[in-house]
Amino acid sequence: MDFAALRLTQRDGVTCGPSVAVVASAILNPAYGESLSGRAWFDAEQGRVHDAVNRIWPQRYGTTPMGVARAISERSGVRYRWRLWWGGRDRLTDVLAAVDAGRPVAMLVGRIVPRHWVLLVGRDRVRAPGVLACYEPSSGRVRGVELEAIRTATLTNVGFPRPYAFVLPSGSSAVTR
Repeated sequence: MDFAALRLTQRDGVTCGPSVAVVASAILNPAYGESLSGRAWFDAEQGRVHDAVNRIWPQRYGTTPMGVARAISERSGVRYRWRLWWGGRDRLTDVLAAVDAGRPVAMLVGRIVPRHWVLLVGRDRVRAPGVLACYEPSSGRVRGVELEAIRTATLTNVGFPRPYAFVLPSGSSAVTR
């Protein structure tokens, strides 16, 4: 599935988390991904995901890391968890292991507070091992994100500079700081 060619954008200012969860689930679960062919379905699915995971948390504040992990787990059949970004000492070992295994990793970014979800979907270990491919749902584009920019909170092309949390497969047990 070439989701980048579909240019799937979030439907409003608070559905970046559900958009990321839908795209991650479509990558992980081909049967679910078959539905990801039309804009109307994608918009409606963002709403269904947002309603399902934000029962207590107000939707106007977006989606929590727990909510994104739950949405991906339920729709993909792969168990996901979340963890905080550990600042400059974060080696991102578990994030890289997941991405290298073909398992997308959601990343919550912001400036002073967490504001936006993006999805790390791969990397070219031969030509650009220090750059991850990142689906950015407000534009629907896949952009390059440098590992060093994640580590140093200097992201430039995903809307906000600082990572706050990651949602990744539970089997990514290399949680080494």
